Amino acid sequence: MPMFMDVHKNLDGLTAEAAAGVHQKDLETQDKHGVKFLEYWFNVEEGTVYCLFDGPTKESGAAVHKEAHGMVADEITEVKQGD
Repeated sequence: MPMFMDVHKNLDGLTAEAAAGVHQKDLETQDKHGVKFLEYWFNVEEGTVYCLFDGPTKESGAAVHKEAHGMVADEITEVKQGD
């Protein structure tokens, strides 16, 4: 299954708790779209969140975000894990 990294930029008022809550909503919605969110990272000062997910297409990950909380990513890139 392909792996993707997405980035959400300029999230004003981002907190660790908010990032965790949004990630939880993704986990609750992911199965409907054949996606598995693996991990997320955030930077409160920059208002940026990165999400790593497996899924059939980048659009499937975008669909999870849209349905779960409406915060679609600014960018989604297919990635491969290094050694």
